[in-house]
Amino acid sequence: MKAMPNIPATDGKRVIVIGGGFAGMKLAYKLAKSMFQVVLIDKNNYHQFQPLFYQVATAGLAPGDISFPLRKAFKSIRNVHVRMATLEKIKPEENLIITNAGFLHYDYLVLALGGETNYFGNENIKKFAVPMKSVSEALFIRNKIIFNYESALNTDDFNERQALMSIVVAGGGPTGVELAGALAEMKRFILPKEYPTLDFSQMNVFLLEGSNRLLNGMSDKAGKMALRFLEQLGVKVFLSTMVKDYDGTHISLADGTMLQSKTLLWAAGITSPAIEGLTNAVIKRGNRLAVNELNAVQGYDNIFAIGDLAYMESGDYPAGHPQVAQVAIQQALNLAKNLKNPNGLTNGRPFRYNDKGSMATIGKKLAVVDLPFLKFSGFIAWLVWLFVHLMAIVGVKNRINVFMNWAWNYLSLDPSLRLLIRPKPVSSDPEEKSPWK
Repeated sequence: MKAMPNIPATDGKRVIVIGGGFAGMKLAYKLAKSMFQVVLIDKNNYHQFQPLFYQVATAGLAPGDISFPLRKAFKSIRNVHVRMATLEKIKPEENLIITNAGFLHYDYLVLALGGETNYFGNENIKKFAVPMKSVSEALFIRNKIIFNYESALNTDDFNERQALMSIVVAGGGPTGVELAGALAEMKRFILPKEYPTLDFSQMNVFLLEGSNRLLNGMSDKAGKMALRFLEQLGVKVFLSTMVKDYDGTHISLADGTMLQSKTLLWAAGITSPAIEGLTNAVIKRGNRLAVNELNAVQGYDNIFAIGDLAYMESGDYPAGHPQVAQVAIQQALNLAKNLKNPNGLTNGRPFRYNDKGSMATIGKKLAVVDLPFLKFSGFIAWLVWLFVHLMAIVGVKNRINVFMNWAWNYLSLDPSLRLLIRPKPVSSDPEEKSPWK
């Protein structure tokens, strides 16, 4: 085992941050130009703006519009070092991490790995359904939808064509709701122009939710309005409905109902990646790590978890904080202040979440917004959603690109990103199946 190369030796303290999402990137920013040496490690070399994955999946935005190179973000900051690597193991007794690029010692270790798709142990769903937890997965969805419609033109079989054209979204949270709404608008305004010889009465957009309402975590009013908006767009919403099995074409529901679709988009659950080296006692539901009010992992003085990975019980959040971007950002800000506290971490400020509200968009001019002092929906909510998300994107160029794309899509209802891009498989294994079949 070799040391991770090209990391300069330092006389100061080293903070290793694992994960370049909202939490990890914000923490690295706040520790930039500080007394620490910061090593930011991510399996990708870019930051991803997760709230807009669904717009990449539905051809509204290009992948590069919602991604930002990590090196560009820190190119002029000498104490921050970015490395593309994957965490394999932690050795807390040695203050050491092992990655696929080598090992590295730390003074403080911050785990900000975010979340990954939860299939609830169903191997068939894992094998055949399509998740959306990364830019590459969103691009895969876009390509799969386009590929299916090209295939629908080349079949005379009614059932096969309907399975190719219909799309099922599992999960009625913000991701599922926004994705279903965008797909419904594609059905109404975009795909019929692209494929005029297809009968779009055969295309169904289904949204399946296991609970009795949409947008759990938002207000009941927001859930009801989202349901109303989706039904206006023609989405067939099934509440209190669980997916039991999927074979790539047939979706079996728990009540015995059978749906037919070649595209099951899985937005029904989130879990955290397993981390080797920590005691089992700190692992909670969904693989989240139990942390104290300073975000230190229980039982470890110099290992912290922030963002989706952190499980912190409090009076207001007895089951942990919601796994949303604002929690991640606020935890990163608080931890940065505590690490820089001259009086030491033991005198750090406990984390207290300031809920600034939540929102979801369902379609053009349709959104729901929950603020601490006001709840509203419709066109004004949609404008608020646009502004908040536009300003949250990293990079001025990205903001301009997104704004221009949104303006064009609004005026023309004709996004120009419907390209079927099929990269050459990286693997040389001849048995590896193409991701487009």
